Amino acid sequence: MVVEDADRDEAMRRLRPHHENAVAAFGGTAESWWRAEQVHGTGVAVVPGAETISAPDGLPVVPGVDGLVTNTPGTVLAIYVADCGAIWLADQQTGAIGMLHSGKKGTEGNIFQTALETMAREFGTRPEDVTAVLGPCIRPPHYEIDFATEIGRQAEQAGLASFTDCRENTATDLARHYSYRIEMGKTGRMMALITRDFPA
Repeated sequence: MVVEDADRDEAMRRLRPHHENAVAAFGGTAESWWRAEQVHGTGVAVVPGAETISAPDGLPVVPGVDGLVTNTPGTVLAIYVADCGAIWLADQQTGAIGMLHSGKKGTEGNIFQTALETMAREFGTRPEDVTAVLGPCIRPPHYEIDFATEIGRQAEQAGLASFTDCRENTATDLARHYSYRIEMGKTGRMMALITRDFPA
């Protein structure tokens, strides 16, 4: 476990300049870029304004959470994945957005619903106004649990305006994706980004 953590931390340090360039190309700045610590839980934080700690790559993260939501224009939300699913959320009415990291544990705990409840409480979001997208993630037969299907079920149960699963498996195309499981931990990370770039 210690070796795996060290490998992960070193990978993130190596990837830092690439990720910073990606955020800049996306239209963000160091001050507008928010990341979650990603502890494989269901915590969701509202940004800007959340407390941060320093990650192994030297950049700030919001501790103890796997999801971020905001309604502040120009704020960039980032999630890293290497087999877990990135979920993009956008409220078509209020302009609020969210970015979630949902793998086996996050899906079992329904981080999806936690995020929707947080957006409802903070921004007045209604599920029927939300569009959601699930990005590439590991799927059977390469993983014993089909959490992608469960995320789709949770989206349907929530009554979203729209839910799209990209249906890409990180384990089957290593030229395009990273897979922690298939590459035995010797990998980098994919980064998912979302920003609100329009006024209310």
